[in-house]
Amino acid sequence: MSMTAAQMVTVATARVATVTPQDAWEEIVRGDATVLDVREPIEWEEHIEGAIQIPRGILEFQADPAAPAHNPALDPHRRVIVTCRSGTRATLATATLMDLGFTDVVNLAGGMSAWKQAGLPTAEAHSKF
Repeated sequence: MSMTAAQMVTVATARVATVTPQDAWEEIVRGDATVLDVREPIEWEEHIEGAIQIPRGILEFQADPAAPAHNPALDPHRRVIVTCRSGTRATLATATLMDLGFTDVVNLAGGMSAWKQAGLPTAEAHSKF
């Protein structure tokens, strides 16, 4: 049975934990988490300092430790906070990482919109794509 995109988000939301921007900031400052930003390069003009940028469309290939294109900055055994603009793509990406065996992965509630609204610091983009 097929699902709509909205249904896929609903299913993922039920399985995925979230973290508030403030709690995420505290984890980042302590060095307890890796931030993964799944927005497209054109959206990355402001981002969380130190975030790994992997667009949602290629996430599986860079997150899978067995894949030739694996990004070693993504450790399946380290805390990963996933973000996008509003949290929807990050919800799907978080579920995908869970399916790939990541053991401690959460979605940044409200995405970068909530992060900026909370007044938390951002860096300017220097995209590699």
